[in-house]
Order: sequence, then C-alpha cells, then structure tokens
Amino acid sequence: QVQLVESGGGLVQAGGSLRLSCAASGRTFAGYFMGWFRQAPGKEREFVAAISWSGISRDYADSVKGRFTISRDNAKNTVNLQMNSLKPEDTAVYYCATDRGGGRTVTAWTYWGKGTLVTVSS
Repeated sequence: QVQLVESGGGLVQAGGSLRLSCAASGRTFAGYFMGWFRQAPGKEREFVAAISWSGISRDYADSVKGRFTISRDNAKNTVNLQMNSLKPEDTAVYYCATDRGGGRTVTAWTYWGKGTLVTVSS
C-alpha cells in the first residue's frame, strides 16, 4: 500500500522560509514523478511544483517560481519543497503526490498524502 507522509508545515511570518518533506513508501517509485499541490480555505487544490524521477525536469506554478525549489532523494524516497520569501497568500494545506505521468492537473496524480498546513502571517 502506497503511503505518502508530509512534514515540515507550521506558522511563519511573511518573508520567512519553510522546508516541507514527503516520505513515500509501499512500492518502487522508479520512473515516478513527485509533486506538491496546495489547497487554501474555500479554494480548489492547485499545482505548486513537480519533479521527474531523474530530477532533470522540474515544473513550477508561476505564483511560486523563483521562491520555491523542489528536490528529491531517490535513495530515501523523499521529495522536498524549499519555500522562501513566503507570502500570506501561500497559506494552505500542502499535499505531496506521486504518479508515473505527472502534470499540473489534480486528477492526473494517483497517490496522495494527507497534507501539512502552512500558515504565513502578515
């Protein structure tokens, strides 16, 4: 059974940084994309960033480009999201996801974590 567990969320002031981590288990993830999505209160879940198995291909939402960095450690089956220059509008529950195909649409991803809350105060 595939399991994704996020960690690293919390409360931070605007302009600060947080590092989210996601540990994956339950199968072999060779060839799988890993990604991050977020859902703010009252809004739909949206794409944040994704990374290919090799790490060569990385994609970011325009709203986080230049501030967030996604990385992965295949030996440990983990994916990280370094978030810098945080803004109040980054406040959301952040979800880790994995799938063979990747992409920016929620429905393209098969496996999901339960999320970790990030709150950015102004």
